[in-house]
Amino acid sequence: MSNPDEAPEPQQPGAQPPQPGNVPPAGYQPPQGYQPPQGYQPPSQPGQYSQPGQYSQPGPGQPGPGQPAQPGQPGGFHFEMPTDGPRNFNDVLPQGGFSGLFKTMGLPTELKVSYFIWVISGLLGLLFGLIGLFAIIAAFAFMPGVAALLLVLLIISLAVAAAQIVLAMKMKEGKEWARLALTILAAVSLLLAIFGSINAGGPGAGLGGNWFGFLVSAVAVVLMWLPNSQLWFKAVKGAV
Repeated sequence: MSNPDEAPEPQQPGAQPPQPGNVPPAGYQPPQGYQPPQGYQPPSQPGQYSQPGQYSQPGPGQPGPGQPAQPGQPGGFHFEMPTDGPRNFNDVLPQGGFSGLFKTMGLPTELKVSYFIWVISGLLGLLFGLIGLFAIIAAFAFMPGVAALLLVLLIISLAVAAAQIVLAMKMKEGKEWARLALTILAAVSLLLAIFGSINAGGPGAGLGGNWFGFLVSAVAVVLMWLPNSQLWFKAVKGAV
């Protein structure tokens, strides 16, 4: 039996390296003349590991652990078709009805501004559309052909204005399909602006009966697709 008070004998040249599990103390230097066995690799640098599946320090321009990818890097912004489309008519209706029309709690600033643009322009479209209806009814007595055309445009405008209010409320719930539908409505507002220019002076108002209406819709669309809005939609989708 060895005496615990005895000091360990120094290693001689050519001695074997410490076995696995016997970690040498900090600052350990092998004896003079020691040659490591063939195939032996020294430990890698701190923060790097040679075993697969372990973390290694990120390279230049790569995000670290827990850091979101920046625009222009892999995993940044890219368009995907919505996968949360409505399955029935009840999925199209706003949750809780229209009682929360002006409630925007939890929305980022960009989406709040976009939401109110859609809602207010939709309400104005309904209001001016109803006013224009009386003018069109009176025009049937003098210009029935023109009045009929204006009536068709008015019906489309009223339908678009009502649809954008409903879609804006679904967008507020985090529905990506509603955001895409509002983007398409902005394109429809462009067509209405063109027809409104052709029939200048007529009561064919609504969502985009003029170029100002289209520009307002375009601003609302841009705000919905900004990076901060994208992150909010992804967060809501992941929480469902």
